[in-house]
Parts: sequence; structure tokens; C-alpha cells
Amino acid sequence: MKIQLIDIPKIENSLGNIAVIENNTIPFEIKRVYYLFDIPSSAIRGGHAHKNLQQVLIAISGSFDVVLKNGISEKKVTLNKPDKGLLINQSTWRELENFSSGAVCLVIASDVFDEDDYIRDYGEFLKLKE
Repeated sequence: MKIQLIDIPKIENSLGNIAVIENNTIPFEIKRVYYLFDIPSSAIRGGHAHKNLQQVLIAISGSFDVVLKNGISEKKVTLNKPDKGLLINQSTWRELENFSSGAVCLVIASDVFDEDDYIRDYGEFLKLKE
């Protein structure tokens, strides 16, 4: 499974840095942006795949782990830098875990919410991957 981290351009300044996300930063047209916050460290978020949707996840504060599965292999990626985004392509199972105190996960998506695009059962996901 290929993991792709995306560099988010930043402007460094002695007063603080600015990260800039524009349409040419992300490898798809941005249709939805949301963020997860106030997540208990014991919580596991995600637990699904998408048929068509692509996403980029960014730890804009704190850190968390992303477990990716493609039906054959599994990889864990720790996100802890606000200038690095993790591209998750369609048909990839994802689980987010091990949230640090104050962690915020920014999600940039290639489409608006569509319940029909979700695969929420891991057994069903594995059948689709056959």
C-alpha cells in the first residue's frame, strides 16, 4: 500500500507560521472541509472506507494515528505536523486513534457528504476488494 504525504506550503515568520491550502495543493477539487476536535484519547474514529471519495487528513493541532487497510496489508501513519497532509484514496479503510490532548484533525474531501459512498462494514469492504 502506497502512503502519500502531501507537503502543505507554509510561510515562516518570526511571529508565527501560516500554512496555505489552495486547489493546487491538494490533488483533487476541494468540495468539503470539516474538522474533528475534543476527541477522547481512547476513541477510535473513522472505521469506514469510501467508494469514490478522496480525503486529505491534517493534524492541525496535536497528534493522532491513522490506520489504513486495503484488504491485504495494514499501515499506521502518525500525523503530528500541521504542514503535512495524508492523502487517503478511495477504497481504503481508515481508522483514527490515539488522539493527543487538544488534537484537531482537519479533513479535506473531494465531494460533499453522500451516505451511499460509505462502506461502514469491514466484512463488506473485504468482499468488494476481492
